[in-house]
Amino acid sequence: MSHQSSGKFITLEGGEGVGKSTNLRFITQWLETRGIDYVQTREPGGTPLAEQLRTLLLEKRDESVDPTAELLMVFAARAQHLRQVIKPALASGKWVICDRFTDATYAYQGGGRGLDRALIGELEQMVQGDLRPDRVLLLDLDPAIGLQRAAATGEADRFESEQAEFFRKVRAAYRERAETSPHRYTVIDASRPLEEVQGHLARTLEAIAGAE
Repeated sequence: MSHQSSGKFITLEGGEGVGKSTNLRFITQWLETRGIDYVQTREPGGTPLAEQLRTLLLEKRDESVDPTAELLMVFAARAQHLRQVIKPALASGKWVICDRFTDATYAYQGGGRGLDRALIGELEQMVQGDLRPDRVLLLDLDPAIGLQRAAATGEADRFESEQAEFFRKVRAAYRERAETSPHRYTVIDASRPLEEVQGHLARTLEAIAGAE
């Protein structure tokens, strides 16, 4: 699906404790300062149905969740989100800033859970068609540091309770995705001081906005 040149689809990705919330605020402030119309959203979530699916995905439960069931719930939420929020916003020329998208599925369900990447790719094509983010901003951080940071912020959900090895696999999968398509990914070292991280973000956003 082609969208108008003014509408940009930007996703922010990364493991636990990389500082997504702080940097999302920085991105939206940057857009507001420049008068760029945008929609901020998140995955899983972004619509009432998709948010209900998010709750089902994240809450701790006694029942062990089948990885394929998890994957299908993620894409069910994504299908609704694309139809209700993302595609209409892009079609109207707005930028869409999304906290996680399909790269997270490749990282968490593909890398972390070990699901077949080809299966994820089939679902991606079925749900998204040709729509892909214009730019993926990947906040990259050693999971040991990220988990320490995340632990300081409160109670862990079902994913945050996973073991360190799970998050090493998540990070490796994210980095592998970025290395295969360097033109679509900006990898940002989230261990650097915040002003350096945000300087890198600002330069990247300037380049995207200037590439109209």
